[in-house]
Amino acid sequence: MSKPPQPEKVPASTSTSSDVSSADNLLVVAQVLAPHGIRGELKCRIVTDFPKQRFKRGNTVLLDGAARIILSARAQGQVVLLRFEDITDRTVAATFSGKDVLVPADQAVKLPKGEFYWHQVIGLEVIDATTQTSLGRVSDILETGANDVYVVKTPGGRELLIPAIKDVVKDIDPTLDRMLVEPLPGMLPA
Repeated sequence: MSKPPQPEKVPASTSTSSDVSSADNLLVVAQVLAPHGIRGELKCRIVTDFPKQRFKRGNTVLLDGAARIILSARAQGQVVLLRFEDITDRTVAATFSGKDVLVPADQAVKLPKGEFYWHQVIGLEVIDATTQTSLGRVSDILETGANDVYVVKTPGGRELLIPAIKDVVKDIDPTLDRMLVEPLPGMLPA
């Protein structure tokens, strides 16, 4: 559902990453890198903040369009070795390289108030709180060291970079399809 935990952020601007698959109601929780060993394990890059909950034995995930039951999971840093009931040898496992491991969006772990998954933030209209004008829509989120940065695509096709800090981001409300920001001096083009 999401990427590794981010440094501490303020409640009004925190987001937790999750990539949305091409199917609207699915979230990417891992990406298959390669087969591992001879018994069909898959070496996967973790793309969730909740690997212990997501990759429990007996949980079901979607891989290559089919529901698969997890037999075992061994996390090793940002990688997890997954073993599934119906993938039993390296040759079969190799066919999944490059595929996404998915879960339905309704199985997303509930986040604390004021925190959002990336898929909830990307696409929001960004409103300047001082002028009440639309600056554009969030098109991407960049992970820097200190805080995330929202990439906003303007109606004219330009990109604005909005730091995800409480001094700038005043409110995020996916139900209203908007993010309210108070740009710092010099943040917006003249």
